[in-house]
Amino acid sequence: MAEKQIGSESAPGEAHYEDVSSWGLDEADEEAMLAAQTECTFIWANREGWPVGVIMSFIWRRGRFWLTASSGRARIAAVRRDPRVCIVVTSTGAGGVPNRRTVTYKGICRVHTDDDTKAWFYPELATALHLDPERARHFARFLDSPNRVILEVEPTQRIGFDGTKQTAATTAWIQTAEAAEQADTD
Repeated sequence: MAEKQIGSESAPGEAHYEDVSSWGLDEADEEAMLAAQTECTFIWANREGWPVGVIMSFIWRRGRFWLTASSGRARIAAVRRDPRVCIVVTSTGAGGVPNRRTVTYKGICRVHTDDDTKAWFYPELATALHLDPERARHFARFLDSPNRVILEVEPTQRIGFDGTKQTAATTAWIQTAEAAEQADTD
């Protein structure tokens, strides 16, 4: 007998995690996570082609990720050489959002140095990272340094996963298996 894939009604012993594609992250849940989360893993390719990543603060605005770093960082030279990057966001630590949600994006990174972008970005990032308005004001001012750049990542592809759906399916599978075991003993 062929095993049924996840997300379908399974007989006892047929439940498994081979295909998790039915547990995708819904658009509204994704937007809520991106609005609440301020940390991501930013991944680029070094000059040898190896993927390298760091944890960075970000804000999600205008359908894009916005981040900042000093222009002397290796990642800045790398994205100027090859703008293809990856961003991974998880719900862990994002207040008000269930844990075990994640989304990965492939995207194109643009480097900004213009005053118009700095004028809106620094205060918005500072406000997202610091609840105290005075501290946010100082943080935004400290960001505005001569060699700092702003990264804009436009997503081109995404892979989302909602672990809360996996938890619900697992609970249903366990209940089904326990009910079948109980029926066998009756």
